[in-house]
Amino acid sequence: MSAGASGALPIVAALYVPGDRPDRFGTAAASGANMVILDLEDAVRPERKEFARDAVLDWLAAFTPGDETHPALTVVQVRINSGEHGLDDVRALAGSSTPIELRVPKVETAGQLDVLADLAPGIPVTALVESALGVENSYAIAAHPSVTRLALGESDLASELGTRAVGVLDYARIRLLYAARSAGLEAPMMSAFPDIRNLDALRADTLRGRESGWFGRSAIHPSQLPVIHEAFAPTDAELDWAREVLSVGEAGGVTTLGNGEMVDAAMLGRARSILRAAQPFA
Repeated sequence: MSAGASGALPIVAALYVPGDRPDRFGTAAASGANMVILDLEDAVRPERKEFARDAVLDWLAAFTPGDETHPALTVVQVRINSGEHGLDDVRALAGSSTPIELRVPKVETAGQLDVLADLAPGIPVTALVESALGVENSYAIAAHPSVTRLALGESDLASELGTRAVGVLDYARIRLLYAARSAGLEAPMMSAFPDIRNLDALRADTLRGRESGWFGRSAIHPSQLPVIHEAFAPTDAELDWAREVLSVGEAGGVTTLGNGEMVDAAMLGRARSILRAAQPFA
């Protein structure tokens, strides 16, 4: 199981699971999600925090990476709490024998991550940006040596801004996309879609996010996973185009495809990205 290392298969769908519901952990691992996020933060009431942390630690201790019961699963993340509770979470998780990633909420500056890096050296971090300050500092956060992924917490951000207007949130999405790619990270995954029953709206929103350059999406219910996988799967036409571009373009110079479309070196990166995005579906 990969811990988010460079070159690993792209993550298409991630599934959140409340950390105080250990009865759901195994089901989530076998759901077809490529990433499971065991949530110690928003999904857990304050009086259940200690129970949730212990439940996650117990499950991780018994978990077997690469087991045939969860062939799609490549990454296990734990979303820690913010503040002192989060530091306690990291101290407890630092000794996990199972490869994990930390999902760190409410990151506003790169400096916030230094103490986590000291407590859990070598554990990959997804920095969850959930405020206007975090958006404005997104490149510095993405460039922190512990960070392997950026993510946007749209609900908290919208609450701070006082609006969920598409144009306002699109600004944050674009900033994070540029920050991640500038820092050499994968494109961020889309935030969870809150309307669980409206799969048509999920599909439309996910396709729009894909067109905007994002890849993959978090889910809050297993019923959302097939829609997310379908939306991010490259089409046959895209795969044919990518293969043809590479077959004629890697010789260098400027050439044309069978349909007359010009091909040069600038197009090879997109072709390779399409073929890489197809790997989880193979």
